[in-house]
Amino acid sequence: MLIDCQELFTRLRRLPDVEAPNLVAVDAADRLLLDEADAALAAAQAGTVVIVDDQYGALTLGAAVRHDSTGLRVHQDSVVGERALAGNADREDLTDRYTRYDLDAALMTGARVVLLRLPRSLSALDEIAETIARHADPDVVVFAGGRDKHISRAMNDVLGRSFADVHASRGRQKSRVLTARSPRPGPSTYPVTDTLADLELTVVAHGAAFAGPRLDIGTRFLLEFLPRTRRDAAVAVDLGCGTGILAVSLARQNPDLRVVATDQSAAAVASAAATAAANGVADRVDVLRDDAASTLPDNSVDLVVCNPPFHIGAAVHTGAAEKMFDAAARILRDGGELWTVYNSHLNYRGTLKRVVGMTDVAGRNPKFTVTRSVRTR
Repeated sequence: MLIDCQELFTRLRRLPDVEAPNLVAVDAADRLLLDEADAALAAAQAGTVVIVDDQYGALTLGAAVRHDSTGLRVHQDSVVGERALAGNADREDLTDRYTRYDLDAALMTGARVVLLRLPRSLSALDEIAETIARHADPDVVVFAGGRDKHISRAMNDVLGRSFADVHASRGRQKSRVLTARSPRPGPSTYPVTDTLADLELTVVAHGAAFAGPRLDIGTRFLLEFLPRTRRDAAVAVDLGCGTGILAVSLARQNPDLRVVATDQSAAAVASAAATAAANGVADRVDVLRDDAASTLPDNSVDLVVCNPPFHIGAAVHTGAAEKMFDAAARILRDGGELWTVYNSHLNYRGTLKRVVGMTDVAGRNPKFTVTRSVRTR
């Protein structure tokens, strides 16, 4: 007997992501996506449905329950979302309904229906759309949904580069679905590569990597302070590494240093690995896709650098940064340093002092603050 889909949704959890009253595991966009794709899902044969960037499992498990779907192929850029889906599937005894894939040909070959949570980044959407158009069945139908406040006309244009037919659904509960048909396969344009001339540093970026091949202004400010980090460090961690600019800069600054570049994003760690290789330090920069360095041993590193996010998904929330500070405190050896850059209005100094140890302001400009925290146990 199939489980009622709405009952399922009430039981889904966000864990291991931050849970709070204003953060949900299922939203109106998930429900609208499943409704808009209902007929296509009902008609789809096993193994022809692909789900991209399911946040916590509502799309994958919703399809499994609503249509008794099997052979679902799933790609999630976020390892947090991946683990949340796995946990929810295990609790619902639905782990056999789907298989995880990278964003590649194996994910898309033969796909007839694609459910996609629209990413906030146009470049992320562009890479996904290119991959679908290049490898999916010519009759594939893509249902791409999100909240109205995060959908722009530019998303139609991005999808229109890879699909001849793109149209929007009527809105419901401040959500909308873009439907795309008639793929127009073309060459892959990702990852993209650019050179930061002032740093003499080559950056390689997949579509979903934060800031793409550019240098965001927070990271630029933190780079000014890297020469002041402890020179006797043997192991450093770039926590939330993005494209790996900080990790590569640390490795170039200190040839005796081994750096772990870690991020929850598959696109980020792939970009960081490529950036390290492009700058000749791949032998000293290890990449790790992980949730806030959860698999690194306690008391194992000497230095952590961090430019934490100030949002979780689309919601402004300090929980992600606080989770990263907890992680730094756990993995740092006694006397190890955490160097952090953050928007000054967030005023994390008190939190850092409580969680990590003695914290001083190393620098401040009109927008950002850089602090140095020393781990004390």
